[in-house]
Order: sequence, then structure tokens, then C-alpha cells
Amino acid sequence: MNKRAESIKALLDRSAEDLRQLRGDYDASLQAKAISSELKIDIKNLCGNLRSVLDYLAHDIRETYCPLAANKIFYFPIVDSAPGFAGQMLASYPGLEASKPALYAYLSSVQPFQGADKLWLSQLNKVNNLNKHGELVEQTRVTTEQVKASSTSGAQVSWNPANVRFGAGVLIGGVPVDPKTQMPVAHPSLTVQKITWVDFKFHEPDVSVLALLSQATDGVAKIATGVQALL
Repeated sequence: MNKRAESIKALLDRSAEDLRQLRGDYDASLQAKAISSELKIDIKNLCGNLRSVLDYLAHDIRETYCPLAANKIFYFPIVDSAPGFAGQMLASYPGLEASKPALYAYLSSVQPFQGADKLWLSQLNKVNNLNKHGELVEQTRVTTEQVKASSTSGAQVSWNPANVRFGAGVLIGGVPVDPKTQMPVAHPSLTVQKITWVDFKFHEPDVSVLALLSQATDGVAKIATGVQALL
């Protein structure tokens, strides 16, 4: 039963549109080397809307499969360990594992402890909690340099010059590296590019703002589809 399906769809549509708009404002802030107050509010609102989708899903789950649930304050489960998940499910979603094991298993499968590709859920939760209980989460502009070397044979290698120091005798794609310049010497068989990456990161968690927002917008939509299919 999807009691809140219409509201969830509206929030997901709004989040997708807000993300598209935010990308343009984000690029402008990169040029200005500072995130405007308006953009910080847009980021906060997008994160809040995505969290609302998850909590709407939580209410639908409880009302459909957990009639004996007693605690009035509960949230969509987001925990960093299997024991923590089991404990939260027992407290907030009693009987779900027995009455709808497929849904219980699905909720477990999207948790941050299931792998690095699920960490965005915990990161989104942390950003929301910090924004809710204090000032807007600080965002810091970062610049990362990368050197990329491509040989005519198709091989590629890249490195961050801030983290790598080459000594004498090092070859890249068969081409020697000059220890003084830390770059491969000019050679027709090797194309060398210097790439500068510019981004904003949240102060906490230490992740790219745009990367997290993009991953979270897509991820919450997928979770909504997965949960609603099992309600």
C-alpha cells in the first residue's frame, strides 16, 4: 500500500529539477570561488526533500506491516552496522522481518554497512542532521591537480603530483621521467596532460558536494522504487 506515493513522486520530481538548477549555480560559485548563501540554502532544501522521501516511505512501511509498533518517533533506517540495523528494525519496525521478509531484506541491502557504494546514504543523513541542528554545513573549495599520461599503445596512467615523487630511472610508458620536473620527457609516443579538478566539499562529511547530491538524488529515487514495489 503506497499511501504517500503522490507526495513521494512530487518530492522526487522537485529534487531532480532542483539538482539540474543547482548544477548551473554550482558552476557559477566555482568561478566566484565561494558558495553563495542562496546556494547553501538550495543545497539544504534538496537534502531535506530527499530525507522527507525516505521518511514518507518509513511511515508507509510501518502503517502497512508493523501494527504493533509503539514508539512514536521513528525514521527510515540508516545504520552503519548489521547489529545496529537489527536493533533499529526491532525497535521501530517490529514484526516486519516475519510479515514481509523481502522488504526487510531490501532495507538491509541499501544500508551503508553493505559496501562503499551505499555510503552516500549515511553521508546524506549526516548532512541533514548537521543542517537541522545548527548552521548550514560548511563547504570548502578544493583544487586537485592530476597528471595523465597516454601512450600510443593505448595504455594510460595518472597520478596526483602532490602525493607522488619520482626518482631517477623511472619510466612511464617506456619514457623516462625527469626527476627535476617530475614529468616524462617529451616523446612522440606519450601524450601528457595536466588536469586541474576544482570542486566544493562539505566540511563534514568530507565529500564532494555535487557528487553526493547527484548520488543521493538518484539513490533515493531507486530506494523509493524498490520499497514501493514491495509494499
